[in-house]
Amino acid sequence: MRRLPLALLLLLLAQAPALAQFGPQGPPAVGVVTAEKKPVTESAEFTGRIEAVNRVEIRARVTGFLQERAFTEGQEVKAGDVLFRIEKPPFEAALEQAQASAASAQATLENARIALQRARELRQTGYGPQVNLDNAQAQERTANAQVLGAQAQVRTAEINLGYTDIISPIDGKIGRATYTPGNVVSPTLTDPLAIIVSQDPMRVVFTISSRTAVELRNRYEPRGGVNAVVVRIRTIDGRIYPQKGRIEFIDTQVDRNTDSLLIRALIPNPRLREAMSGGAGDRELIDGQFVSVFVEGAEPVPAIVIPRAAVLQDQGGNYVLVVDADKKAQRRPVGLGQTIRDQVVIENGLQGGETVIAEGLQRVRPGQEVNAAPAGAPPPGSRPPGAPAAPSGGPGGGTPAGGRQG
Repeated sequence: MRRLPLALLLLLLAQAPALAQFGPQGPPAVGVVTAEKKPVTESAEFTGRIEAVNRVEIRARVTGFLQERAFTEGQEVKAGDVLFRIEKPPFEAALEQAQASAASAQATLENARIALQRARELRQTGYGPQVNLDNAQAQERTANAQVLGAQAQVRTAEINLGYTDIISPIDGKIGRATYTPGNVVSPTLTDPLAIIVSQDPMRVVFTISSRTAVELRNRYEPRGGVNAVVVRIRTIDGRIYPQKGRIEFIDTQVDRNTDSLLIRALIPNPRLREAMSGGAGDRELIDGQFVSVFVEGAEPVPAIVIPRAAVLQDQGGNYVLVVDADKKAQRRPVGLGQTIRDQVVIENGLQGGETVIAEGLQRVRPGQEVNAAPAGAPPPGSRPPGAPAAPSGGPGGGTPAGGRQG
């Protein structure tokens, strides 16, 4: 029974030195960065779609049997290339008939002119009455009109015969053929024979909210408007397309249903490579595909950039903590711009040169004194990477981190 108080006393004496080591804590250690102005390429991201500049539906201009398809589906064609051929003999016969009618009308006209000349001579000699001359003149005019009508029929027959060769009106890629040879085609068909879309350049069509449109206008108007921006796109595989585009059209009306504004840009769409057979290679952009659109400044501009982790948020909005001359943390409301990887652009709230807390924010409150060190630096007493470990003593003889050996 006597040993119990003695054991408790010894235990308290053993713990007394350890308890004596704890004292009042100093200012919390934080990592800081300097808010510096750096050249930044401003960018805004939207969702868009690729569209062909020209899109043509190929249709028959005359009615007839489809005789030949002169292209391979999916290939690129040139303006003037023959795509389809319609059976020609009926149209050749119609042309010959029209030419015959024109020849007959021409002969009638020549006969009417001879009769008119004879009536004039008789009238001049006094042997022919005036009524004969008037009739001859009317017949000559009627015959002349018939010649003009017959010539028009010849021209129409020639045009119809030319329409039996259906040619491409533009350069582009042609899709699948809706009708195969042997079918009767006509201008009244609901479906086109095929569709051609131009390939280079392509359009990038996207919409932006009216508020964003005002912000972009205020940002780039002093620098040259649309000439101060370029358009880049990211394809569905996450890769940035290497070609740059330029804005060619901004709609004149805001969509009342969505409060958005339509914008179109032109972007090159060159061939990827030449085919193994020496033919045309494929192209990356396809009419109708979805892409991510980036509207970027043509030239970098100086802007204040800090780590994104340094920005806090509460009901009052975004803010950062800066270290003042008294080594105290102070709250600064900020306006954020674009995010570039782990960095964020500060549009307002900082002037540049401020010391911003980027590490240890959870230990700091506004107005509190802090112990600032450059962000990313090792804490005091820690061993730098690659440095040899400190020598260890025997049991109970170790040296505290950062301490000295006697």
